[in-house]
Amino acid sequence: MDIDQAIRGRRSVRRYKPDPVDDKMVEAVLDAARWAPSWANSQCWRFVVVRDAATRSRLAGTLFGVGSGRPNRAAEGLTVAPIAIAVCAQFGQAGFSHGEEKPRAITDKGDYWYMFDAGLAMQNLCLAAHARGLGTVIIGAFDAKAAGEVLGVPAEFTVVALTPLGHPDETPAVRPRRELTESTFKDRFGRK
Repeated sequence: MDIDQAIRGRRSVRRYKPDPVDDKMVEAVLDAARWAPSWANSQCWRFVVVRDAATRSRLAGTLFGVGSGRPNRAAEGLTVAPIAIAVCAQFGQAGFSHGEEKPRAITDKGDYWYMFDAGLAMQNLCLAAHARGLGTVIIGAFDAKAAGEVLGVPAEFTVVALTPLGHPDETPAVRPRRELTESTFKDRFGRK
């Protein structure tokens, strides 16, 4: 599958088969994630691969809205798919100067550039998974502190995103996208 096919064909999958995923495939999607670009090549991300069903269930319990009486399909995906992956990021790396006695934030984005770097790694992971016939859905609506406690994440890191990883049990429809002309401007914002 070429990159354009992967980009246009990837969907957010929330229903999975419980079938196992080969270790080599997991390694391949993680390897793709580690090749993402990052601030000053800081590679602030870390990946926690969760196969244990009880731990995946506890992670699902950290999602916002779980227990509200409404079904949460992403939580179901975390519990049914054979693997969950947590993308974590280290504070004080991305968006900071390096080689100084005390690194300082050098972007007007505050000290949140790690979110961007972790997002790039997650996108690589999702595209690589799709190219191998696996499904993912990027989950961001969860209690990061609670998820970190479930996974034993040290204080200098945070959990940025979660995804189930497994064989899809659905084929989500293509959702509409804005036309390029609606999102692209010439020389100045708003100029068509």
